[in-house]
Parts: sequence; C-alpha cells; structure tokens
Amino acid sequence: MTVPTSTTSSPLATESVLSQPPYPISDEPPKPNHPKPSRFKLTYDIVMIIAISIDLLLISIDAILMSNFSSNAAEWLTISEALNWYQTTLHDPLRTAGGFFTIFLVVELLLRWAIAIKQKVYYRWFFFPFVHWYEVLGCFPQLRALRLLRAVVIGRRLYQLGYQVLPQTWINRIKFYIDLLLEELSDRVILTAIQNFRQELTSSDTHKSFIESTIAKNRNEIEAAVLSVLRTELAPKLQELTASSGGGSILASEMGNAIEEGLANTPELRRYLRMIPIAGSLIESQLHHVGHNIGENVVNALNKRLLDPKRLDILMMEIASGIAQIDTNNTALDTLISSIIDDSLTAFEAQVKVQQWKHQDMLNL
Repeated sequence: MTVPTSTTSSPLATESVLSQPPYPISDEPPKPNHPKPSRFKLTYDIVMIIAISIDLLLISIDAILMSNFSSNAAEWLTISEALNWYQTTLHDPLRTAGGFFTIFLVVELLLRWAIAIKQKVYYRWFFFPFVHWYEVLGCFPQLRALRLLRAVVIGRRLYQLGYQVLPQTWINRIKFYIDLLLEELSDRVILTAIQNFRQELTSSDTHKSFIESTIAKNRNEIEAAVLSVLRTELAPKLQELTASSGGGSILASEMGNAIEEGLANTPELRRYLRMIPIAGSLIESQLHHVGHNIGENVVNALNKRLLDPKRLDILMMEIASGIAQIDTNNTALDTLISSIIDDSLTAFEAQVKVQQWKHQDMLNL
C-alpha cells in the first residue's frame, strides 16, 4: 500500500518522514537530494529542538535536585540552605512552566495533525498519531523522556538535509559507541547460540540425526565434490604412472621384469630346455626376453583400455556415487564430522570474541 504525500507541505507538517528508520551516520553530512526547506521551516525545527532540549534539561535537573541523593549530598557539602531555597522557591514555578510547555506541545501536535488532514499527507486521517507515536506519548508527564526522541528525529532530519547539527567529533563518537554497543550485544547472542549448539551436539541422538540429515540433503553436492577431486587429482596421477619413460612405462617394465623373473625361477622349464642340445640355452634366453615383452605389452594394452578417458571418467563417476551413498552409521565418519564441526565452531567463536572496536583510534588505546 503506497502512502501518498503532498509536495506542498506546511512548515508545521514537515515531519511526515521522520518516523522512517535512521540511516547510518557517515563521516560527513549527506548531500540532500531534494529541495531545501523554507527558512521558516528550518527556523521552526531549530526552535523546537532547542525548546525540547531546554525542557528536558530542566526536568532532569529538577528531578536530581528533588531526590534524596541531592539532600544527602547537600548535607555533606553544607549547602542544604541553597537546596532548600530551590525546593521551596524554584521547584513549583519550574513545574508550572513544564505544564505550560506540555500544553503547548499538545496544541502544536493537534495543529500539525489538522494540517496533515487538510493536505492529505497520509493515506488515512488517523495515521498521524501512529506515525508520531513518540510525540503523542511524550505529551504525558510520566513519559516526558520520549520528547528526547523527537529532538533526535528533528536533528537527524536536519543532518540529512546537510546541516551540521552537532560537531563532527561528537557524531563520530556517538557512532563509535553505537557500533560498540551493537557489536557487544550481537557477540553475546552469537556466543550463547554457539554454546547451545555445542550442548545439543553432545546428545548422541541429536548428533546422529544432524549427520544423517546433513549428508542426506547434500548427497548430490558430495558426489559432485568427490568426482571433481578424482578428475583433478587421481586422473593425472594415473596418467603420470602409465606415461612412457625410457621406452616403457614404469608399471609395464615392472610387470615384464616380474614375468621374466617368474620364468627364470621355474626349474621345470629350465630342465626341459636344457634337454635340447646346443639351442636350449639360447631358447631359454629368448624366452625370458619374450616373457618380458609380453608383460609390458599386456600392461600397455590394459592401460590403453582401462585408462581411456571415457572409461576412466565412468569409473570415477561410479566411485563418487558410491562414496556419496556412504552409510552414516560409521564410527570413523562420525568422528571426522564431529572434529570438523568442533573445529569450525571453535574458529568461529574465536573470531566473534575479537572486539573490533578496540582496534579503532577512538579510545586511543
């Protein structure tokens, strides 16, 4: 639902956008992307923020001076007469002035509400008190502290228009302490969540359920990851193992040597060959050589067929698919995943515990 706004708003109806969430405070006031307000509108905003600040200051001072702490401090400092003079002479006039200022805020709020209704600033006439809820509640004496929120909103609006409401050093320090507070709060929440998660994992049923659900949801990703590792790591190693080196592959040469050694260690073959006069020794030597060549040729033929890129890729796909369907009731797998989770949580917890605000120059640490 779109809320139409009027482009000719009155000076007293300038806060239709003040309820929007504040933007981050930058190092410099943002450049306005809309027309500058009129001089009367700016003057009115400045007067209101000053009046509200003075009212809140007087309320705070009066509350402090009327407290029991001030009475005890005055007795210790021997200034009880001055405090009694304030309590009997200035307290009631200040309360009366505060009451008149509250009446002024109520009248001012009703006037701006009437102007907003006339100019149809909001989609419905009764939206105004909900948008300016902090002003409505601030009219009650018990909730006068909410008037500070209105002063902040007006100051933020002036800041967004490009006016330096506060010194830049104050703005930087306010931003620093806001970031500090948010960082500490978020760190406490995250560390508590990590601790609760660790406690949940101590339960065998929870831990097993977590592993099963994690693997079940990611079987396709596990298969793809394993296949990628096999293609990038295993295939080159196999190709390197069977690559030609010095006239034959290492595996083929070893196979040939094994067959040749096997023929040489067969006493029956040697005995039968020596029964052949003169040519027996020559045949035996040639047979060893032929056996060596047969071993090399068999290995080369097997390599050519088994390590064909297409067959090898199919084999790797089958291996990856088998690994992805791994049974979760595996002690080694449970130990591995538990170790990975614990190390991850520990590293994440250590990173969260790093207080980034200490690395800034604001505190001159």
